[in-house]
Amino acid sequence: MPWSNFWDHNVFVMMVPMLQDLLGSPYARGAVSGVGAITTIAGVLELAAAFSLRRTPAPDGQQSGL
Repeated sequence: MPWSNFWDHNVFVMMVPMLQDLLGSPYARGAVSGVGAITTIAGVLELAAAFSLRRTPAPDGQQSGL
C-alpha cells in the first residue's frame, strides 16, 4: 500500500530514518506498486488456467485418460 498513509507512518521507517527518504521516493513506491500489479495479474492468469483445465466428458466411444 505505498500510496496510503500506512506507508508514510510505518514503524520500520520510524526506527531507521535513512529508510524514510528511500521508501518515500516516488520510484520506490512505483516499484512496489508494479510488483503488486504483476503478482495480481499472474494470480488471475493462474486461476483462469486452473478453471479452464477442468475435465469435460469424453465423446461417446472414446476413453479419457487412458
